[in-house]
Parts: sequence; structure tokens; C-alpha cells
Amino acid sequence: MTENEYVFKLVKDYLAGDESAFNMIVNKYKDKIYWHARRMTGNHLDADEIVQEVLLVLYKKLKDFQFKSSLYTWIYRITSTRTINYLKKKKIKQIFSIDEATNKLSHADDIVKNFEDKEKLQRVENALQKIPTKQREVFLFRVYEGLSYEEISQITGKSIGGLKANYFHAANKIMELMKDDEK
Repeated sequence: MTENEYVFKLVKDYLAGDESAFNMIVNKYKDKIYWHARRMTGNHLDADEIVQEVLLVLYKKLKDFQFKSSLYTWIYRITSTRTINYLKKKKIKQIFSIDEATNKLSHADDIVKNFEDKEKLQRVENALQKIPTKQREVFLFRVYEGLSYEEISQITGKSIGGLKANYFHAANKIMELMKDDEK
């Protein structure tokens, strides 16, 4: 049985009333959802909130899954959409927030711990937060998730040419920002 067949069986089992199958799906994908949201938002608290939202959507909408793509693709599409919407809402809230400076200080303490070069990782993450959301998304899918442009196209619904252009611009901007940060 292939990985995709196994996952489809879990979905079918859940739809037939087996709650443990849903738990197995959650256990399989929750870390991937978290890390995608974490890289898009730049901090743990926002990523956690998005994970909860995505899992709730998954619980409610799994009955609508068409089995036309992999479940992984479908979940990432939901995660990407929810993360982008979350970032838009957060940006609007920050514009009107009195505590904006306090929020930024609390998020500055939220650094990924188990990496050898924390300083370089922090510079990459800082640079990621400064590039447009669409470019950041493509960059994260390519570099952190190792997805092909075809897979990213399935997830985002964007053309492969557009994705390549976004990736090219993202990589160049990140390199420029990191060089500026070194000075």
C-alpha cells in the first residue's frame, strides 16, 4: 500500500465514523502544518493559532475532500490560505494597535532554539519577514519543504512561471537583506 493509499484509507475510515483515524491524520500532519505556519508568520504563538484553526477546518471539511490530489496538498492549501489571511488580519490589527511596540518586543524573544547557527537563522527569518507574502510562501515551499514547482502550483493554484519568478525575487531579496544585515 502506498503512502497516498494509506492516507486515503484513513480519510475513508474517519468518514465512516472512526475518530481514531482522524487522530492519526492529525499526528501525521500537525508538525508540517506548524512549521509551514511558523516560517510564514515568524513566531510560535501565531503558528500555534493557525495550527488550531487548520485542524478545526480539517475536522469540519474533511467530508468535502475530493481525493483528486494528495491529502498533503489539500492540507497545505488550507494552511497557506489560513496563514495569509491571518497575516492580513494581523497587519490590520497592528495598524490600529496601541501596543504595537510591546508586541514586537515579545515576538523578538521567540527564536528557534535547536539550530547550530542561531544568528544566521535569525537573519534568514528576519529577511523572510521583510519580503512580500507570495514570495515568502514560494521560498518556504521550495527551501524548507523541498517541494517542486509542480507541487507548489497544485497547492497554491498559481502558474509555474509565476512561482519561479516569485522564488527568484525572494532569493535575491533575502540575499540582499542578509548582506545589508552583516554590515
